[in-house]
Amino acid sequence: MAYLVHRLLVTGFPRHQRSIFYFYNYLKGCMSFNDFGLSEEILRAIKEQEYLEPTPVQQMAIPVVLKGHDMLVSAQTGTGKTAGFTLPMLQRLRENPKERSQYSVRALILTPTRELAAQVEESVRTYGKYLPFKSTIVFGGVNINSQMRILRHGVDILVATPGRLLDLVSQRAVDLSKVEILILDEADRMLDMGFINDIRKIITRLPKNRQSLMFCATFSDEIKQLADGFLKSPQLIEVSRRNMAVTKIKQTIHPVDNRRKRELLSFLITSKNWKQVLVFTRTKHGANRLTQQLEDDGISATAIHGNKTQAARTKALADFKRGVVRVLVATDIAARGLDIDQLPHVVNFELPSVPEDYVHRIGRTGRAGCEGEAVSLVCVDERDLLRKIEILLKSSLPKEVVPSYEPDPSIKAQAIPNGRSFQRRSSSRTTPHHRHRKNIR
Repeated sequence: MAYLVHRLLVTGFPRHQRSIFYFYNYLKGCMSFNDFGLSEEILRAIKEQEYLEPTPVQQMAIPVVLKGHDMLVSAQTGTGKTAGFTLPMLQRLRENPKERSQYSVRALILTPTRELAAQVEESVRTYGKYLPFKSTIVFGGVNINSQMRILRHGVDILVATPGRLLDLVSQRAVDLSKVEILILDEADRMLDMGFINDIRKIITRLPKNRQSLMFCATFSDEIKQLADGFLKSPQLIEVSRRNMAVTKIKQTIHPVDNRRKRELLSFLITSKNWKQVLVFTRTKHGANRLTQQLEDDGISATAIHGNKTQAARTKALADFKRGVVRVLVATDIAARGLDIDQLPHVVNFELPSVPEDYVHRIGRTGRAGCEGEAVSLVCVDERDLLRKIEILLKSSLPKEVVPSYEPDPSIKAQAIPNGRSFQRRSSSRTTPHHRHRKNIR
């Protein structure tokens, strides 16, 4: 076997008493995709992608899925989990061939974002290119009529976001009563985005006799509760330490005043000759503003966030991948789901409000065994956010002050009612006018 089972723990989940946590010690080179019993068509597609060895999550998940078990997997981004469910799903559908019928779906994959849905469907096409299966993708932000026309003749595999899928269900444009395999990808993110009720409505439309798989970053209480509602005696697989960032990522904190962040970012990109940089901001407006500022500095940049049309988001991502632009500025909608091969640099222009999102953000780099660099520009306002991230990671992140960008020690942080913060320069003046003036940056 390509991993050692270190501990077998009986979980405390209701109805999950026989479920097992797997802890592995990956023995590199001891297993190949040929060992799973996958079809020649699937192995041929894998070979064309030049994948030689399955990742730990693939080693553990693929046999479980092939045996028909329900499964709950905790795996960080960049671990190969998409292939971990796509390959055995294709194999199971191949072993039980059926003719497509009107509006029917055999395998349903739910994702939280359009970007992730597109990438999952691309993986389905890539690994299933030599199989006779028809797949499609549906999400909001685009015309629903074209999606309805495709679904009218039935598909084998449907990748969807919850909201648009329910729209199609309500218009009787898709029949979920024949779904054999249900996959929830990044289920915790779907819960965070408020899709819990949509997911439950979708599940009520599915046959009870199906195989269900759930993938998430962490085993939270909410995930356990959701899993208990629709998984049957699932195998539980954990392939990475909980909430830990990928170890191949070099993480650095650059303390800097808030008003000089953009200036420092431009300096780092140009002085270090960074060619491909993913930059995260907290807000859509901030992403647009930073993009324009970088363009004014002579650095090609584009933004991706929820207010962009799907066509604009697709073009922005494509331009970034092709090197047409050097910088992609994104909100947390892109913290999960963006799949960019060998992305070298991620920058937190602003730290996320939720510590776990830091892990998801920097997980865009250092994927599939490659090294990556994550830089965070941290002002005094974000001291508490940084402390929470370090508590989550159980380690202090290295701080490095960039010469000429030293923080002004006279600037103090002060909270304001809506939960944000601003920087105020200390003053020796004591007149009422200066005592109450606030400089919001």
